[in-house]
Amino acid sequence: MTAAGGPTPRLARALAAPPAGWTTEADAVVVGSGIAGLTAALELRTRVPRVLLVTKGELASGSTVWAQGGIAAALHPDDTPEAHHHDTLVAGAGVGDPDAVQVLVTEGPRRVRELVARGAAFDVAPDGGIALTREGGHRADRIAHAGGDATGAEISRALVAQITAVRDDPGIEVIENALVIDVLTGAPDEGGARPVAGVTLHVRGAGTRDGVGAVLAPAVVLATGGVGQVFRSSTNPPGATGDGIAAALRAGAAVGDLEFVQFHPTVLWLGSAAKGQQPLISEAVRGEGALLLDVDGHRFMPAEHELAELAPRDVVAHAIVRRMDATSADHVLLDARHLGAGFLRERFPSITARLAAHGIDWTEEPVPVAPAQHYHSGGVVTDVRGRTSVPGLYAVGEVACTGVHGANRLASNSLLEGLVFAHRAARDVVDRFAAGELGAAPAPVDRPGPTALVAAAARSRVQRATSAGAGPVRSASSLARAAAELAGVRTDAHRASEVVAGPQIAEWETTNVHQVATALVHAAAVRTESRGGHFRSDHPRRDPAWERRVTLALDESGALAAPSDVSGRVPFPS
Repeated sequence: MTAAGGPTPRLARALAAPPAGWTTEADAVVVGSGIAGLTAALELRTRVPRVLLVTKGELASGSTVWAQGGIAAALHPDDTPEAHHHDTLVAGAGVGDPDAVQVLVTEGPRRVRELVARGAAFDVAPDGGIALTREGGHRADRIAHAGGDATGAEISRALVAQITAVRDDPGIEVIENALVIDVLTGAPDEGGARPVAGVTLHVRGAGTRDGVGAVLAPAVVLATGGVGQVFRSSTNPPGATGDGIAAALRAGAAVGDLEFVQFHPTVLWLGSAAKGQQPLISEAVRGEGALLLDVDGHRFMPAEHELAELAPRDVVAHAIVRRMDATSADHVLLDARHLGAGFLRERFPSITARLAAHGIDWTEEPVPVAPAQHYHSGGVVTDVRGRTSVPGLYAVGEVACTGVHGANRLASNSLLEGLVFAHRAARDVVDRFAAGELGAAPAPVDRPGPTALVAAAARSRVQRATSAGAGPVRSASSLARAAAELAGVRTDAHRASEVVAGPQIAEWETTNVHQVATALVHAAAVRTESRGGHFRSDHPRRDPAWERRVTLALDESGALAAPSDVSGRVPFPS
């Protein structure tokens, strides 16, 4: 598949790394410690003999801890899964998978109640039930929150406590400060698929689990989070370098919907030079009644959508970009003053403190905001059991493309997706072990082609190219420039004597950032329409012909190919 007449990108199918200095075995490896990874590990523990949980930082360092607004589920007696289903598909802009959404909304309430049983303390309403609020795109109060605006932190605390309580269990091992380098695969089967054989990883620290090692396992569950560091400015933590998507691509997995990037409308604007992780002003603030104003004080959202400030995020973000252009400004204003100082401090204590740290008292003045990368609706394509197109490889949470989000994630569906589909993936692994479908891991076999390494110094170049070419507003020309810039980045730093770089964490992360950026820009160039989080100024309208998924995978030569048929279906291993 070519994009706008450009050449087909080629990516290496392995990272340059030293040989494994140690080897261990597991029945299942879970990579990531957000809500999806922790849930999968807890569900697998005691149900398969040996589970290995690998996390890039500390146990509590996953992206979940940054989630402010809440988790969506039809918990109120007057709400229904059918209503949640409708709102999710509307937000998904015509390309959401109804079957996957049905799983999400019907199983979601039970999973949230199980979170409570695991110790998560949600805010309570006067009647003693879980307090519920509303966010953009929802037509009912169905957002459960904790600590006012610290929902993710509370969920993470509860799940980490569950893992910590069983860390001495011989059936589970936790390896912190470990970056997964590559997914290992065996020899191709009769259908040409290479089954999972485990992972290679680099562990920082002393002891036998130090340096580069290999974990042999017949099942690997990726729960590595998002791609925020592919962009110059994001709400994602520094560790969100697209590691799971890149590793899955190199292993031969299909990825889909990469072009659908959600830019959160209300990220604190800290000036044109700001980069890296930016403070988020939760959508729940608008859910409570805050208004968006342009720099002249004009409220503009009622003319844009019937839900005004509570329109789906892509609608709000694009409206803000247009208003910024119309007023020659680089931000708009979020005005919450009318909600009252006491309410703001009690309902949103974390946001109040964060703004105060930047010298802003939002009880007295509007807050400058602008869109920034926030969430990735695309990822590694899975079925409703979390299975990818690589036998034995699963993906859950933001790294996965279940079809739930379509072109635009409905607010607070992300934590729910991670929770629901992590349960499903773990149960599928358990069932397959019980049925004898998963046994010993196959022997790892090297994949064809050269290895890659991008110098850490090139990361800012990659981020600038992606942000300029595939930001909130894109075009054929901007994407072509980005593709050319990315193609010019050296991927052989380990073999180039004039480049100061070596196989180490910063370089591996930067290589992942580069590979994900290349695939994302390519997918955005292929989709010649505007839909959800993908807006093309040269194709500003939806095209019914594009009510399908753009899927990509690396072929044996490393070329980005389209493994699906025209309907967007992807073959999965049985």
